[in-house]
Amino acid sequence: MGKRSPSTAARGLLASGLLAAGSVLAASEASWRFDEVVIGREVGIDRQLADGAEATISLEALLAHGERLFTANWTSQDGAGRPFTKGTNAPLADTSAPLVFPRAFNRISGPDANGCAGCHNAPFGIAGGGGDFVTGVFVLAQRFDFVTFDRFDLHPGRGSVDERGDAVTLQTVGNYRSTPGLFGSGYIEMLARQMTADLQRIRDAIPPGGSGNLVTKGVSFGVLARHPDGNWDVTGVDGLPTPSLRSSGAEDPPSLLIRPFHQAGAVVSLRQFTNNAYTHHLGIRTDERQGIASTPAAPGQLTRADVTAVTLFQATLPVPGRVIARHPQIEEAVRDGERLFTVIGCGGCHLPALPLETEGWVFVEPNPFNPPGNLQPGEGRDYAVNLNDGRLPGPRLAARGGVVLVPAFTDFKLHDITSGPDDPNVEPLDMNAHPGSAEFFAGNARFITRRLWGAGNSPPYFHHGQFTTLREAVLAHHGAALASREAFEVLGDYERDAVIEFLKSLRILQPGTTAPVVDEYGRPRRWGN
Repeated sequence: MGKRSPSTAARGLLASGLLAAGSVLAASEASWRFDEVVIGREVGIDRQLADGAEATISLEALLAHGERLFTANWTSQDGAGRPFTKGTNAPLADTSAPLVFPRAFNRISGPDANGCAGCHNAPFGIAGGGGDFVTGVFVLAQRFDFVTFDRFDLHPGRGSVDERGDAVTLQTVGNYRSTPGLFGSGYIEMLARQMTADLQRIRDAIPPGGSGNLVTKGVSFGVLARHPDGNWDVTGVDGLPTPSLRSSGAEDPPSLLIRPFHQAGAVVSLRQFTNNAYTHHLGIRTDERQGIASTPAAPGQLTRADVTAVTLFQATLPVPGRVIARHPQIEEAVRDGERLFTVIGCGGCHLPALPLETEGWVFVEPNPFNPPGNLQPGEGRDYAVNLNDGRLPGPRLAARGGVVLVPAFTDFKLHDITSGPDDPNVEPLDMNAHPGSAEFFAGNARFITRRLWGAGNSPPYFHHGQFTTLREAVLAHHGAALASREAFEVLGDYERDAVIEFLKSLRILQPGTTAPVVDEYGRPRRWGN
């Protein structure tokens, strides 16, 4: 067998000097579960990482393994497919019709992909980005066995009718969502962790009969109150998803969890996002969702260490930056557009930067707020990585005065940016409500403030990906963003164009770029203060 070529991540590490030449794997064979050599076998991944080994091998080996898992094209010999379970991990409604050929793949209910990078690959065709409209997914359609739209199939949840027994259509079977980019996501998760911890400290200091202003990092989430009997009143809380507000009584406070992933704010961590995706989209089992496998691991069942590796690969992806051409007209337009972005109120929700403090840039797995079904603290070895490490593929952020400013352009709040229930931007289902409930079928109009870093070269736009230009997305804002949209509309032609030029400058940078701001040729340049 010939010498293996280094992965993309490994090449970047080799170039930075973090990884020694010839040590792409940099781990003893005892750290890995190798498949038995079988001539003619066709698999997407030929090794698994033994649990506990993630703390004994080098960071570069761990990230290289994570990238292999992310970019692998999984096959049936890997164990891909989930013949007797839905994408929710629940049993099929009809186990007499397993999901095997010709029912192995379904673009609506899943499995709908061969690997993570099949959808997360834009721009530049590199793992970890977003995707074209064709790679979007029907979120929540995975609660069906295998969507067929067969009007003679009246079995709820099998192929054509929902939990109420109502026939579904392409427009009502699920929420069509564009593929999100993952660049800079480690910083995003750490911001959400710190903000959640702040909100919980405020919550824990509220006595019966009292109240507290839920403010973290300058962002207000409204007011949390308690009745004299100690029960919790969340009617004044703003911008958090319904699951984060649930309480069964005085001794069960609302979690106030900020859930930064999924466009309706439904997922707490990259690890939860990863476990969900392997189950739903790829039909790959993980120990955390299926129970600990015997040794060796069951085919297609990823170890906890494997999930840690692929989670850390995503967490350490480079952050987006800026591309500003060295052209006087473009430079002037970008400066004017950045100023106008604030003047017309867009920066009220799309906050230009939020601070990470107290070494919050050290990403630790597992997330202490992980929900059940995902690795919990104490269940395995913790793993920490400094997201600011300049030896990781760039660009990276840097701490100044004990603070890292994360220029993601978000406030982590859910906002209703639609014009009402008849607005086509309203989703048919609410993923934060219990499936089958009246609230679930009432639809969703609240979306987490879109992170704009990288927006300039990450089309298509809006949660559904049906807008091909940034201008279309701006003009679709209603509800809580109506005043800003109207302010944009009354600007002069040049001023509107300048705002768009500013948004176009927020980009994912070419692989190998280390400077956060570059010109049209990828050369570093100074910008701003």
